[in-house]
This record gives sequence, C-alpha cells and structure tokens, in this order.
Amino acid sequence: MDKHTDNEKDIKKIQLALTNKHMDQFRQLFLDEHPYIQAQFFIKQDEESRQLIYAHLSAEEVALFMEDIDHEDTKTFIMEMDTPFAASVLAEMPADDAVDILNELDKEVVVSFLTIMDEQAADEIKQLLHYEEKTAGSIMTTEFVSLIKSQTAKQAMARIKEIAPDAETIYYMYVEDANKRLVGVLSLRELIVANEETLMEEIMDDNLISVSVGADQEEVARMMRDYDFLALPVVDFQNHLLGIITVDDILDVMDEEASDDYSKLAAISDVQKPDDSAIVAAKKRLPWLIILLFLGMLTASLIGQFEETLEQVALLAIFIPLIAGMAGNTGTQSLAVAVRGLATGDFGQQGKLKLLLREATTGLITGSVCGLLIAIIIFVWKGEIFLGILVGFAILTTLIVATLSGSIIPIIMDRLKIDPAVASGPFITTINDIISILIYFGFATAFMKYLI
Repeated sequence: MDKHTDNEKDIKKIQLALTNKHMDQFRQLFLDEHPYIQAQFFIKQDEESRQLIYAHLSAEEVALFMEDIDHEDTKTFIMEMDTPFAASVLAEMPADDAVDILNELDKEVVVSFLTIMDEQAADEIKQLLHYEEKTAGSIMTTEFVSLIKSQTAKQAMARIKEIAPDAETIYYMYVEDANKRLVGVLSLRELIVANEETLMEEIMDDNLISVSVGADQEEVARMMRDYDFLALPVVDFQNHLLGIITVDDILDVMDEEASDDYSKLAAISDVQKPDDSAIVAAKKRLPWLIILLFLGMLTASLIGQFEETLEQVALLAIFIPLIAGMAGNTGTQSLAVAVRGLATGDFGQQGKLKLLLREATTGLITGSVCGLLIAIIIFVWKGEIFLGILVGFAILTTLIVATLSGSIIPIIMDRLKIDPAVASGPFITTINDIISILIYFGFATAFMKYLI
C-alpha cells in the first residue's frame, strides 16, 4: 500500500474524529501529521469546524501549519479567530511569514494585533513592516544565528544552543565584527569539527555573498538559484547584518512570481484561483479585455480606411484573418522567449542584441517558408499569381516585424522598469494585428493596378 493511500485513510480518521467532536482523538491524529497535510485538511473545513480546531489547538500548533497556507487565504482565517488568539498565532509564526499576512490586512487591524501581541514578537514584525513589498527586506527573517569573530568555537556552540530553538536555520552562521558588520560565514559542520579554542575569524569564510535590503525579490531568487544557497544574508548600505532569506521563502517567491507572470501573459489583472467565483474571475479579466476591445476597434477602423481597396479587389478580404492570425501567433512565440529570458536573467545587454538578431533571422526564415507556401496555394486555388505573390510577401514582412515586436516590446518595458510580462499574449497579438493590416493593405494599395 502506497503512502498516498495511507494519508487518505489517516485524513478520513481525522475528519471522523472532528465530525463526532472526539477532540482528544482529533488532537492526537491531527498533530501526528506533517504540517502540510494539516494545512490541506484545515482549508477544506467549514468555519464551524475551524472554530473547533482553534479551541482545541494551541497558538503554536496552529501557527505551524498556517505557514503552509497561501497568505491571502490565511487572512480570512486570522480574521475569523478570536483577536487575542490570532495575535498569539501571528507571534508564534516566523516574523517574515507574519508580515506577509499582515500586509494583506487593514492598518487598523494590524495595529490592533501588534498592540495585543508579545512585545518581542511585535518589535520583530514592526521592523519588517517598514520595508517595501517584494524586496529582500520584506521577505527576510530576523531569526538567525550570528556570532562575533573574536568568539571561540566553544563559546559559539554555547551561543547556538541558546538561540537555536528560535532560529529559522542553523546550517549557516554569520560572523560579525565589533561594529556589527557582516564579515564572514561558516557552516555548522565547520564549527562542530573545529578545535574548541579556535576563533571564529580563523575558520570563517570571508568571501561571502550578501544582498542589499532593498533588492528586488526576483533578483534574490536568481542569486539563490545560481549559488545553490540554503540561506542568504541581507545587509544595509553599511554592511550591517539585518536578516536572512531562506530557501523556503524563495520557493514561495518563485511560485508567486510565476503565477503573476502567467496571469499577465494571459491578460488577467490578478492571479486567478480555481475556486474564484464567476464574478471575481470576470473582475480580473475585464480590465485587459476592455483595453483590447478598444485596440480591436482601432484594427477595425484601419480596415475601414482601405474600403476603396477592398471594393476594387474583394478577394483581399479572404486573407485578412490568415495574415493577422500568423502575425499574432508569431509575436506570442517570440514574446514567450523574451519574457522568460528577462525573468530568469539569462542574458545581459549582449544577450539582448543576440536575441533580437536571432529572432529577426527566425522571422525571415519562417516568413519565407510560409510566404512561399501560401503563394503557391493561392495560385493553385484561385489562379491568381500576383495575388499569391502579394499575400506571400505580406506574410514574409509581417512575420519578421511580428517576431521582432514580440522581443523588442518586453525589452523596452524592462528598460523602463515595467514588468515585461505586461506585454501579454493578447496585447502583442492585437498590436501585431494592427501592424499586419497596415502592411497587407499598404502593399495591396500600392500595387493595385496589378490586382485589377
């Protein structure tokens, strides 16, 4: 029997105990599970059942599985708790997770929680609340192990035993000088094998990587990916150690950024969840759709400008969807490559120029093949050799321009400090529709005498 089947049986037992209000049995079964399993069980309960859970678990026990729940959902759960209990739950959570939740709440509610909360926990949270969202400061934790470079290994071990229960991680220990400036790092293994009288400055690695407190969280994620860090120290402009960012926090950031970029590429104003109502889903989609509607009206008005051309050669209208569709599809393909490269930091300035050259060449090759193919098809189908050449040449030109626009627009947005993902698929498609219509009818108008 596999582990998944065992988990399902355990969850059914927990659910039965909760439903029958056998709370001692519920506590025993529930607390035996991993916090992730606890969180998944918890979010499926109705409010009445959740109130029972709050009444029979401690704030520390609730805080443990709350860390595995999306912060937007946690906001709902925190608000339905008794206020002192909610404050205690937040105080028991890692400070960075508590801050993420509090950032979802109204300021008056936040002040209320901080007033009730344990003074030490409140102070830690207040420090992090000052930092701008989506920066290193907003996702770091202040619960880390720091040592003084003049300490011996024996003194350092005593220090670790004292603060380890509250630390986010003890795999890395950060070494400071007398002025609280970060000067080195060492691993737990290095400390364990060191002689008791060895000084920290003798065994620490002073070639360490740190990140500024104001750095963007995406930049931090890239650094941790590139260097394979379990944790990364956060410093101010004078190199004072302010906190650390752990790998579990970065995994949350990567998930958040990926969801955000996907929503923008799909032209949705906010991340849409599977359980969103139709009204909520419509609110998230409408802003972009209204913008695209007006852009579509621009496309329609452009076609109207070439009414005389269409009256003379009505056959031209047949190929409008073909050319516009090819332009939109090509632009979206190029967009996906550009946005991914910008998001992952895979190319610098030279890489961007290389990308544009490659995409232009790709557009030339794909445009030539598609243009030649459609020219042959039109000649065989309609017996119109010049119309085939015109449509084929329009597709060639359109695909080159569409491929370049799909790359250039995200790069320009990135240069202007705008999220490149805003250049969404539907947005690029509509822009390329306009460009393709101008190219197609521009050629048709210019060479009208050969078509009549």
